[in-house]
Parts: sequence; structure tokens; C-alpha cells
Amino acid sequence: MTDRLSPGDAAPEFTLPTDTGGTLSLADLRGRKVILYAYPAAMTPGCTKQACDFRDSLGSLQAAGYEVVGISPDKPEKLAKFRDRDAITFPLVADTDKAVLTAYGAYGEKQMYGRTVTGVIRSTFVVDSDGRIERALYNVKATGHVAKLRRDLGLD
Repeated sequence: MTDRLSPGDAAPEFTLPTDTGGTLSLADLRGRKVILYAYPAAMTPGCTKQACDFRDSLGSLQAAGYEVVGISPDKPEKLAKFRDRDAITFPLVADTDKAVLTAYGAYGEKQMYGRTVTGVIRSTFVVDSDGRIERALYNVKATGHVAKLRRDLGLD
């Protein structure tokens, strides 16, 4: 089982390629609150629903001081297609070797259709402005998760 993060833990640092051809580091976002969400694969139904929910809530999340970043093992080129196809308006980062996903406890064994598989564990991390984990949510649902997160953060 992959080690999971808890509130108060230091968020693992990363510098990863983005959907726009650049790189993004967690350090670049220091001083701001970050919602980092891990999803299995761009352009699949559940991941599309979740990304669009974050996109549709982005204005109010940013108004409350949160930046949103999506992370998956997809290549940057696939993330660019995903961004363009679904008008994603926040950064998507590529963790092709899954090292960052593993560091966050978002890659490992999970149950899928009644069997144990290894893959991305759909997760969301709220990182405070000092780079510490405020919330670590594992095995979240693609549908309805953003609305629940907004309620938990006191935004609704």
C-alpha cells in the first residue's frame, strides 16, 4: 500500500511538464492555496466530468484564493488535446513516470470492478500557502466531488 499524506504533512515538491509546453513547480505557487487533483486518464468520461466541474468552479475557487492543478500520467501532448477539446482553463501537469503521484499516495493498488489493480487513485489535495497538506482526500468520486469539496471548504 502506498503511504498516504495527512493534514500537516509537507506537500511533496514537484516540477513537471504542462499541457502548454512549459513546466510548473509547486514552489511556483507558494503563497497561494492549491487544489491538486490526481486523475487516471485524460479524455475518459469520469476524468472529463471531473475536469469540467473544476473548470466550471474555477472562478469562485480562485476568488477564494485557490489555484487548481490537475495531475495525471498522460503525456503533455495528450493533456494539450484534453485542454483544447474541453476548454480546460487551469494547468494540467504530466507525471509520466508516476513519481509525484506515488509521493502523494495517489498511485498504487486500488479496487476496480471487484479486482485489485495498480493505477492512479483518484485523489484531491488541498495545499496551504506554506506548502503543507490541509486536506488529503483519496478514492474520491469523479461525479459530485467538486461540489462536495466546495462545501467542505466553506465556499457554498
